[in-house]
Amino acid sequence: MTVPGFLFDALLAAALPLLAWRAISARELFAGVVVFISFGLLVALAWVRLGAPDIALAEAAIGAGLTGALFLNTIGRLNTSGSEETDERGEPAERRSKLARALVAPATLGLGLALAWSLLSLPEPPVGLGERVGEAIPRSGVSHPVTAVLLNFRSYDTLLEVGVLLLAIVAVWALRLPRYRREEDPGPARAPVLAGLVRLLAPVMVLVTCYLLWAGTTLPGGAFQAGAVLGALGVLLLLANMLDLPAGHGGALRLGLAVGFGVFIAVGAAALLAGRVFLDYPPQMTYGLILLVEAVLTLSIGLTLAALFYAAPPEDER
Repeated sequence: MTVPGFLFDALLAAALPLLAWRAISARELFAGVVVFISFGLLVALAWVRLGAPDIALAEAAIGAGLTGALFLNTIGRLNTSGSEETDERGEPAERRSKLARALVAPATLGLGLALAWSLLSLPEPPVGLGERVGEAIPRSGVSHPVTAVLLNFRSYDTLLEVGVLLLAIVAVWALRLPRYRREEDPGPARAPVLAGLVRLLAPVMVLVTCYLLWAGTTLPGGAFQAGAVLGALGVLLLLANMLDLPAGHGGALRLGLAVGFGVFIAVGAAALLAGRVFLDYPPQMTYGLILLVEAVLTLSIGLTLAALFYAAPPEDER
């Protein structure tokens, strides 16, 4: 490693814990969210330096971008609805905030000790999972190791992650929050510059989504990265008041949200019916099944992220 590269990595390693602490200790919610987004972008850069562009793409798109948009949307809702200075027991909000900050330090210390213990308890010599994945690539159906792990060798993990996203939107809808777009919003005419920018970006983002989906079998990309770009497009359309969910389209939205998880389960069940292990693809169909699962996951992930920003459940016609 060159001296400039070492200095850059040292500065990056020093900045990450500092930004993390600032994000959780900020007194203003907006300042905390801005620092959180900055932290996510630096984490993405750290993954690039570690040679993991797949994780860097996911962190930049989901961890920093869309999660930051969700936080900013939440702050806007809090400012609109107002907040009480005391809770239901009459305890001042400032006292609760100080108590929460006081608990951050021991919680962070406990997490650090747990991570240190897990590192010290690694077997000697360490297990070379990279070598094992490389040896198994020829029978995975794809040539990219990350896609092989996520959609073949450890497909159970990916299935559960998709299930968690589906449960998240169900939980948000159960809160019966008000819709993102207010009735008095006049539409794109209120922000013509943003609307024009979104019109220019939309075709590019769709092409990037398709590219990340298709390239995921051989290059960094895949369903989560492609779905994040698609979800970001949905958020931009909502911000520009160019997208709404009129009554009567709730069934189509629910189908789109669940189709990824449903097709994933169906592929696993088909393997069982064929006398194989759950999610154990037939060798001659592995590539096609992985591409099918990735395609429907891209749609479901994008819709889920946009629906989380929209927050309100769809209204069906009566």
